[in-house]
Amino acid sequence: MNNVPPAKFEGDFSTMWQLGLREPLWHLTWDWWWWLVMLDDDEHPCGKQLMVLWSTKDNDRVEVNGFPWMPKGRPGKDDQGGMAIDGMVCAWWFDGERMHEPYIKRTCTMVAMDDQHPRWPAKGKGDGGGAVVPLLPDDLSMGLNSDKSAFWINLSGDKTAVQDGAPEQMNLTLTPWNPPMSVARPSTATYAAGMGYDILRVHGTRVAGEIDGESVTGTAYFQKVCVQAPSPPWYWGVLHFEDGSYMDWFLPHLAPTVFSRDARPWKKRDLNHIALSQGGLFHDAKRQRTERFARVEVVKQASERSEGAHGQSPEAPLPRFLVKMHNGRTSVKLEVQAVERAHWHFDQPTRGGVWSHLTYNEYPLEVTRLEIVDEFGTRKRSDYGWVRGNAEHAWGMLH
Repeated sequence: MNNVPPAKFEGDFSTMWQLGLREPLWHLTWDWWWWLVMLDDDEHPCGKQLMVLWSTKDNDRVEVNGFPWMPKGRPGKDDQGGMAIDGMVCAWWFDGERMHEPYIKRTCTMVAMDDQHPRWPAKGKGDGGGAVVPLLPDDLSMGLNSDKSAFWINLSGDKTAVQDGAPEQMNLTLTPWNPPMSVARPSTATYAAGMGYDILRVHGTRVAGEIDGESVTGTAYFQKVCVQAPSPPWYWGVLHFEDGSYMDWFLPHLAPTVFSRDARPWKKRDLNHIALSQGGLFHDAKRQRTERFARVEVVKQASERSEGAHGQSPEAPLPRFLVKMHNGRTSVKLEVQAVERAHWHFDQPTRGGVWSHLTYNEYPLEVTRLEIVDEFGTRKRSDYGWVRGNAEHAWGMLH
């Protein structure tokens, strides 16, 4: 492991611009490309953050934050492998103090293609380059250069969000950070009845670009997901460290919240759960090694912070997460404080006229406590410069 930025992203990106890798399942198949961007900002300890996704779902009707989305048909493919997708582009923007959500929420036809397609504007290499391009007057595209030297993201904010103080235009370039983070990492699982998932991740990139004409820098995390199974509630979180380290945790679980039918941000029944699996990862730049954790605990507590006047429930407390991970050699204890909340709630009709529900919450984080213990000693929060991250908590279940 080393921290020298590679010239290009490594790994297998051959499925990057493909959907339909599995036989689709009605009401269950859901595909998306997803970026979390965390920007430098000396005025705010958590920095600024952007989440953006390009998504499609195998459904005739889904309500997204109360907005009816009715995808028409499954993705179609031409003779050269290019796809036409009836989808949505969605984003939120955290300006360091308050959340702007939605920053973007648009239904549209999107085209996804690799760089071997005849419509690609230059001669491609067939090594993972490609793009997803919404067919809209504004440029909301995302892609990977043919030489895999950089991704790009171009965005234009929705008019209502811009009028409320969000940026009008974003143009970002995302380049490799270090070898452990800037490699395509696939994971897959297959269950009964054709259910399962396929995920392609890039744990970390450097970011540079402009937002409304001002230069910005930062880091980003990426994943491309195809899931076609009901998802139970989960906790997930990711941290980027100034020294080039990376940390995440994931805890899908059974809890009373699986029966939740609304997006209210705080419920007493959030506090009890039974883990279905446990996983954590730490690319440790100081020790030059990667730690994997199969024993992970997450505890959610109410904090003294609240969403504020612009939130769905202004007086509801924001959560604090206590995370513990250990693997016999290294142990990690974290306390991370949500400083804001973005949420997307999904409702879709299912059998017998019943509607199923999923609330998906994302929280920009402040790391208030950190303890890493290994055979070489103990590291604390004060041993690092900036540490930035985001946590998820989801409840309900779409089916």
